[in-house]
Amino acid sequence: MKWEKLKPPEPEDPMCCCECDVYQSRCFDCEDLDEACNRWLKDKPRSRGFTSPMFGAVIDNLEISMIPALLLLPLLLRAASLHYLLGIIILTALPVLVLWYYHATHRKKRRTLFFLTLALYSLAYMYYLFITEILPRGDVSLLQVCAVTTGMILTLLSLIHTKRGPGFVTASLYEAHSCRMQAEEESTHAGGSDQPEAASSVTSFDLRAKREPLTDKWSLCPVCKIMRPPRAGHCRTCGSCVQRLDHHCVWMNSCVGQANHHSFLQTLCVFVFTSMYGISLVLSSICPEQNLVPALFYCPGVYSQSSTALCFTCCWYSSIITGGLLHLLVSQVLNISYNVTEREAQLALRNKTGQSRLWGLVVVTGEYSRGLYQNWVEFLTMTDALAALQSKLPNLV
Repeated sequence: MKWEKLKPPEPEDPMCCCECDVYQSRCFDCEDLDEACNRWLKDKPRSRGFTSPMFGAVIDNLEISMIPALLLLPLLLRAASLHYLLGIIILTALPVLVLWYYHATHRKKRRTLFFLTLALYSLAYMYYLFITEILPRGDVSLLQVCAVTTGMILTLLSLIHTKRGPGFVTASLYEAHSCRMQAEEESTHAGGSDQPEAASSVTSFDLRAKREPLTDKWSLCPVCKIMRPPRAGHCRTCGSCVQRLDHHCVWMNSCVGQANHHSFLQTLCVFVFTSMYGISLVLSSICPEQNLVPALFYCPGVYSQSSTALCFTCCWYSSIITGGLLHLLVSQVLNISYNVTEREAQLALRNKTGQSRLWGLVVVTGEYSRGLYQNWVEFLTMTDALAALQSKLPNLV
C-alpha cells in the first residue's frame, strides 16, 4: 500500500466509507480493505503471480495516458469529418469520455498528464491545420496569421508561467509571519513609549484585538503537520498545502493558488480570445457566404472536400473546448469579484453557509468580500504581498 493512502483526511474534505474522527491516523484505503474482506469471506489467499515487485512498481508508475491523445485524436477528427452524423456521434462521445476519465482520476486523487497532453496536442494540431489547410486558400492575410501565432505563443508562455508553482506552504512561512508580527509589536511599543501609560495601554490593547482574529486563523494541517495561513488548503492530489488554494486544475496537472492565480486567469483569457478569433477566420474561409454563427451550424457544400470537412469538424471541436473554458473564465471572474475561491465556494455549499447566485456561476459567502473594487485590488496585489513575505524567509535560517 502506498504511503499516500495512509494520510488522514483533511477536516473539510468528505470522509470515505472507512474513515472516522477517532482513528484518523489509522485510516485505510477503501479498495484495499474491500479486497481483503472479500478474500477473507471467500477463503481465498492473495493471488501470487510471476510478476516481481520491481516490475509491478514500474507498471504502476508508467504514464501511458499520453498515447491515446497523440494517436487517437487525429484519427477521430478525420473519422468525424467523413459524415455529419459521424461528426455528431464522435464529438458528443469525446467530451463524455474525457469527463469520465476526469472523474475517475479525481476520485483516486491521482496526478495525470493526460489532460495536459491532450490540451497541448490539440492546440498544436489545430494550429497545424490552420497553417496547412486554411493559409494556402488565400483568404487569410499575413497580419491575421501573425495575430493567431502571437496568441498561441502567449498562451504557451502564460501556461509555463502558471506551471512554476501555486505557492506552497512551508514551515518557515509561519516563522516569518511570527517574526513580522513581533517586529511590528516591538516598533509599536517603541513608538508609543513617549505617550502616557494609559494611552499606550489602550493602543496596545486595540492592536492586539485587531491582530488576534487574523493570527487565530492560522491552523495546523493534519496531513502536512505545519501551520498554514488563512484561506490556505491542502490538496490531496499534490500532497501539499497551497496558499489561498483555489482548485486543482487537471488541465495543467497543478494547483491554482496565490502565486499563479494571475497567470492562470491570463492563460484562460488569451486562449479563449485566440481560439474564438481562429474559429472565426476558419469559418470565414470555408463558408464565405454565411455569417459566423449560422456557419457553425449550417455550411452548404462543406463535406464536398475532405480538407474543408476536416476544418469544419475541427471548428466544432475547438468550439466545444472554448465553450468549456469560457464558462470557467466567467466563473473565475465572478469569484474574484466576490472575493471567494473555488474551494471556499464548495465548502460553503457543503456546509450550507453560502448563497448560489447567477444561475450557480458563483457562490457568495460574504466572509472576505469588501466590495468589487477592493476585491480586485486585493487579487491584483496578492502576488506582491507573497513575494514580499517570501523575501524575508532566507533571513530566518
